[in-house]
Amino acid sequence: MTTLPHSNQLRFGRYSQSGQIYLLTAITRDREPAFGRFETGRLVVDAFRKAQQEQFAHSLAWVVMPDHFHWLIELQGIGLSKLMARTKSRTTVTFNRLMQRQGSLWQEGFHDRAIRKEEDLQAVARYIVANPLRAGLVEKIGDYSLWDAVWV
Repeated sequence: MTTLPHSNQLRFGRYSQSGQIYLLTAITRDREPAFGRFETGRLVVDAFRKAQQEQFAHSLAWVVMPDHFHWLIELQGIGLSKLMARTKSRTTVTFNRLMQRQGSLWQEGFHDRAIRKEEDLQAVARYIVANPLRAGLVEKIGDYSLWDAVWV
């Protein structure tokens, strides 16, 4: 299994605080472009919405790229590791069923960054949703359908 260098160390020192805003990133195993199609990318979006319905996270902005996602959230009533485990599990089960495959979909671990109070949340959100532009997937963000932000 391929993992990020030191991805197992991403867990050490992780602190989850309800009400804190975090930028979360998860990458598919072996950078598989599992979400290159709208249909499969929506599986991740559905997992984000389920987390919000369960009041585990309030989604502020997100983008689903072919081989990873960025998710800006306000954490609510659950730890980061549990939130990400649920999100990854949901997407893996539905993706495997849809694609008639088995096995893991995601690399172990995830990256999180607590957003400081003085940071401009809208600037962070713009950076997130501009990911498809920087990756050269589209020329205008409006041409990419797997993103959202509460400020739009």
